[in-house]
Amino acid sequence: MVTQFLDTVDGIVWGIPLIVLIMGTGILLTCRLKVVQFRKLGKALKYMVHNEEGGSGEVTSFGALATALSATIGTGNIVGVATAVVAGGPGALFWMIIAACFGMATKYAEGLLAIKYRIKKEDGSYLGGPFYYIEKGMKEKTGHNWRWLGKLFALFGALAGALGIGTITQVNGIANAAKSFFDPNDQHLVHLFGGEYSIAVVLTAIVVAVLSALVIIGGIKRIASVTTVVVPFMAIAYVIVCLCIVFYHIADIPWAVATIVKAAFSPSAVTGGVVGTMFIALQKGVARGIFSNEAGLGSAPIAAAAAQTNECVRQGLVTMTGTFIDTICICTMTGLTIMVSGAYETANQMNIAGGILEGGDAVVDGAALTQMAFGMGLPWSQSAGAFVVMTALAFFAFTTILGWDYYAERCFDYLTNGNKAAIQFYRWVYIFAVLIGPFLTLSQVWTIADIFNALMAAPNLIALVVLSGVIAMETKDFFRRLDSGEYQENLTFHVRN
Repeated sequence: MVTQFLDTVDGIVWGIPLIVLIMGTGILLTCRLKVVQFRKLGKALKYMVHNEEGGSGEVTSFGALATALSATIGTGNIVGVATAVVAGGPGALFWMIIAACFGMATKYAEGLLAIKYRIKKEDGSYLGGPFYYIEKGMKEKTGHNWRWLGKLFALFGALAGALGIGTITQVNGIANAAKSFFDPNDQHLVHLFGGEYSIAVVLTAIVVAVLSALVIIGGIKRIASVTTVVVPFMAIAYVIVCLCIVFYHIADIPWAVATIVKAAFSPSAVTGGVVGTMFIALQKGVARGIFSNEAGLGSAPIAAAAAQTNECVRQGLVTMTGTFIDTICICTMTGLTIMVSGAYETANQMNIAGGILEGGDAVVDGAALTQMAFGMGLPWSQSAGAFVVMTALAFFAFTTILGWDYYAERCFDYLTNGNKAAIQFYRWVYIFAVLIGPFLTLSQVWTIADIFNALMAAPNLIALVVLSGVIAMETKDFFRRLDSGEYQENLTFHVRN
């Protein structure tokens, strides 16, 4: 009953209107900004690792980006991509990448507005994000009070952090990977909450909750100090393993690319009828894409607002690199690994043989498909592949828990007008959600996360459309000053805080 209700709500909020709004906002901004995401990608990558001397803020630009990346590079890059492929076929990968290309413009706009409309609090910290550019920016533009919409965004953001994308989905992914590696046959069980759970799941929940608490209590500076070390390491290591698998099967790359493109427009022709229409591939690709890179969700600008910079366009450029790294690089690597390793064909045949129907349960789900791909991808054992996936998930999901705690706390800060006692209470609720996450049903957890993502995205996207003229004006002015020499870049290579 609960699962059916959640699926119904998920189908409504992730229907055609929201997908049109997400893609339409990205296309609108791409046009108004004259494809800034590709024209200025080189400069964005330069700004990413060079701090602005004299900039106001709490952490370096890279520290802010690392915090944002810690939240975006998570289970969505490993389990989410595979889940999209299971539910929408290989064509979901195509739509995920297309959405990311336009999403880079969306992310640029979010980072720009975060700096332009951020505030400095009495304690010296900076607070910004969609709630402030909705409240302040939309009021300047329209003359009306939109604070209620900012409050609505903040409410959905706080709920998403504690009940969905920030906690339960992440720790669930870590726990399931640990169980698959250490106790795949459920030989070591304990009784908890009226059910039986592997001891590996219980220990994982405790360890992750304790480690999360140790970092979260320190706030943005401690989170940034951890993520600036862990995020680059884990991302590079994961991509290297994926590249090894892809190059080991290099002869299969043309077939994989052709299959992905064909399945984007005719899924049933590739999947043997297991997947439904083109819209299913589009829906799953966009939904899992935004779960992974969060372009349009409104989360990344909350971290961007803490960056040490006086130029909103500069931080917009840095912020958009997050989508490039997350989806166009890492998610693409996961998708190609699944295809060239032969794991997708094997899983598809198993699902067909298992009698899977649209809306039914797959014999091979997302997590199992990724583990299968890594096990089959190189001449090593399935256990070696499972270990790689478990390790990657542990790092990816743990840093996502840290990053989303910062997002959710900032949302709660805005909701409660900075009530410190309320924020402290929310912090412990968040940590408790991490502790109990592995004991909840995975399918329901992912559906809840998708619903909150959609509810967050809607008010943020409305603000981006309304303020698109402001974004275009700021962009034009910055590059005019830069080209004329009026603005002098004063940069130092600095990726630590």
